[in-house]
Amino acid sequence: MFEDLKLAIVDGDTDLAAELTKTSLGQGSEATQLVSTALVPAMDEVATLWQEGEFFMSDVILAANAFGKAMALIAPALAESGAASLGKIVIGVVEGDLHDLGKDIVVAMLRANGFEVIDLGIDVALQTFVDTVSEQKPDILGIGAYMSSTQGQMRDVIAAIDAAGLRADLKIIVGGVCVNADIALAAGADAYGADAMATVGLAKEYLEV
Repeated sequence: MFEDLKLAIVDGDTDLAAELTKTSLGQGSEATQLVSTALVPAMDEVATLWQEGEFFMSDVILAANAFGKAMALIAPALAESGAASLGKIVIGVVEGDLHDLGKDIVVAMLRANGFEVIDLGIDVALQTFVDTVSEQKPDILGIGAYMSSTQGQMRDVIAAIDAAGLRADLKIIVGGVCVNADIALAAGADAYGADAMATVGLAKEYLEV
C-alpha cells in the first residue's frame, strides 16, 4: 500500500492519495512510516522527474496537491503520536517567493524524523520570521528561497534576527534551488541544506540526536 500511495502522489491523483492514506492509518500504519516510506520518496521522485524534464509544472502542481492532501490527513496522527520531540524548528520561504514544493518535502522529512516543525509557509515577511523566533524560541530556523530575485532576503532576515538579539542559541539553515554553500555563508547562515536528507542530518548534528 505504501508503494501505491507513493505512485498516487507522483501521478497527482489526490483522491486516491487521500483514500490510501486513510486506509493505511485505519489499518494501523504509523504516521512517521507513511511519511518516510511513501510521501517523501514520492516528492523526491517528482523533483527528479522535473529536473530531468520529464515532468511539466502542471505535473508538479498536481503531485504537490496530492502530497498536501495526504500530509493534511497524517499531520494529526503525527501530533498525537506522543513521541518526544527531538527539537523545535521554524521554517518558511522568504517574502515574494511562492514556491513551496522543496520546503514541504523538508518539513515532512523533519517531522518524520521526530522534530517539531512550525511551518510558516510561503511569502513570509521578515518581521514574521523575527516575531516567530522571539515567541517560539526554536532550536533551528530554516529559511528557503527558490528564485534568484528573492535569495537576498535570506541575508536580510538573518541580519534582523541578529539585530533583535535572537541568534545566541539559534542555528540557521538556508536552502532552495538558487542557493549554494557560498550563498549561505554570505547570508550569514550556519549551514546550507542541500536537500531534505541533508537538512535532517544537519538538524540532528546541531541538536546532538
